[in-house]
Amino acid sequence: MHRRIFQIAILFLWLALPLVALQYTQVWDQLPAHVATHFNAAGQANGWMSPEQAARFGVGFIAFLLVTFTPLLLYASHSRVDAFSWALLGFFALVLGLMVEVNRGIVNYNLHGTSMIPATMLLALPIAAVLLIAFYIGSRREPALPSTGSLANDLLAEETHSGRIFTLFILPAIIGPAIAGALAPVPVLRLSMAIAGVIGLATIAAAWSGFQYRFLRHGVEIRALGFRLRSIPRQQIQSYAPESWSMLRGYGIRGIGKTRAYVWGNKVVHIKTTNGDVFLGHSDPQRIVCDLDRVMSH
Repeated sequence: MHRRIFQIAILFLWLALPLVALQYTQVWDQLPAHVATHFNAAGQANGWMSPEQAARFGVGFIAFLLVTFTPLLLYASHSRVDAFSWALLGFFALVLGLMVEVNRGIVNYNLHGTSMIPATMLLALPIAAVLLIAFYIGSRREPALPSTGSLANDLLAEETHSGRIFTLFILPAIIGPAIAGALAPVPVLRLSMAIAGVIGLATIAAAWSGFQYRFLRHGVEIRALGFRLRSIPRQQIQSYAPESWSMLRGYGIRGIGKTRAYVWGNKVVHIKTTNGDVFLGHSDPQRIVCDLDRVMSH
């Protein structure tokens, strides 16, 4: 029942496609020969298209988003429709709604010279992205492991897997938003760039400090910046073995569905559990194997 409702909700997202087309067709005869479609940070037009090109681009971009979002939503809910599936659907609906509003703003600007979109809407997307990430991590970390109340009694071993070299690649990515935020004449745009900068700095801090693996009497905990990302109860662990990791699979926190990877390098230990597969990155995978042996022997 929940799956059917979720699938119907996905279909409703596709209403964005005819809605954008309708925005153009309703005023087709009133549009100027050169439609302003690109704007600078001050809201001034600096790019133009013909009405046909503007309409095709607007509808085409919405179609591209829908073709991208729909398989992701179906995959995220293929085993069960949970709270995160609905949160992801809501985020994609917000993105599509914002794009529909942008197209409406383009049409109104060319007809009446009004501003593109309300400035406060620029804040919605980065805030929603932060909330979605936090919700995702919180909903996928599993309950905390049983404890005696003393970490010294429960802890068998602890390992750290950092990606400090990756901060050299992440840092340039936040320089652009920082410069844009400093130069942007719109206060809300500056705040939006500041949020993007904070996300970038948090990513750098996470990569620098790395993932912390705690091997406890009752299982394994994976942490970052002191926050528990995942717990793996001992009774769920079926097997584990070292593997190589391809850079094409990406770094950081990876995976959707029941697969999750915590990787900053090209060596991992693949843990098969009753609740999915987990990959723990480390420069010396054999140490992780030995630590897991200790956990399983208790």
